[in-house]
Amino acid sequence: MLPKIGITIGDINGIGPEIALKAISEIDYSVSVPILISSAPVIDFYNSELGLNKSFHKITSVSEAKDGILNILDTNKSSPEIETGKITKQAGLASMRSIESAISLCIAKELKAMVTLPISKESVQLAGYDIPGHTEFLAEQTNTDQVLMMLVNGALRVALITGHIPISKVASSLNQELIITKASILSESLKQDFGISNPRIAVFGLNPHAGDGGVLGSEENEIITPAIGKLKESGINVDGPFPADGFFGQKKHQQYDAILAMYHDQGLAPFKLLSFGKGVNFTAGLPIIRTSPDHGTAFDIAGKGIADPSSFIQAYQLAVELAQKKSRNERNR
Repeated sequence: MLPKIGITIGDINGIGPEIALKAISEIDYSVSVPILISSAPVIDFYNSELGLNKSFHKITSVSEAKDGILNILDTNKSSPEIETGKITKQAGLASMRSIESAISLCIAKELKAMVTLPISKESVQLAGYDIPGHTEFLAEQTNTDQVLMMLVNGALRVALITGHIPISKVASSLNQELIITKASILSESLKQDFGISNPRIAVFGLNPHAGDGGVLGSEENEIITPAIGKLKESGINVDGPFPADGFFGQKKHQQYDAILAMYHDQGLAPFKLLSFGKGVNFTAGLPIIRTSPDHGTAFDIAGKGIADPSSFIQAYQLAVELAQKKSRNERNR
């Protein structure tokens, strides 16, 4: 039986619906069954408005899904107002209901994985959800204490110690326990999800020049280096702390299976430059599989028919690969 992969609609006023519809012709239907969780009128609107003329199959439960076509699972039973490019409460509510449905279906094992299209944190806030992002909400909904945001593009993998927090809070959030926990999740994910038997992990410093021996900051000496030592003692293959500024320019990333950055932009700015818009956001440490394209709602181009589905296609393909590996691992136990 082909794995059923859920796709959440994202913000209905952004580019999510467009890239989902555009990706239909790129999906390999011989290895999975894609199920887009959305109010059906939203899909009808974009399919007509953008002149895409795509075919899909509307269903009311996962059991009705057909092979060889995009299935639309309408769990809302409503027709939210579409205001392309705008931040609205209705859009936030529609995006979160889609995510909640996908999580429930993954937990119930009706879906083997979920791919999330981009949401607007502002729209979500208007809808009454006080969350910093997808990753944190997924952890909360699956009762997972610690998860890890990882961006993936082939052999390039960048994970984050801290995620969606203000830069002013990064240093005070760091401690040895957190670094050890995140590095351990990363190492285990590289083994279990990506099939790398003895993964090599590079750990970044926090300060310029990785602190310059304490001249430019004490976090490397007091927190990061001791954590790396304990990780090595536990058998995890880590090196660092590396100065972040020259690491990618010197192509050191090619020597490692993953990089562990201290904060969001430190890791993701160079990743997005190197991935050319084809990166995938993967949440490691969850009991379910979740991937996402590495871009946002792109309200400025929403509804114009020019959105690029490349990152979403990569995210979908990775979700399928991870679902297949997980199924094989479960059969071999």
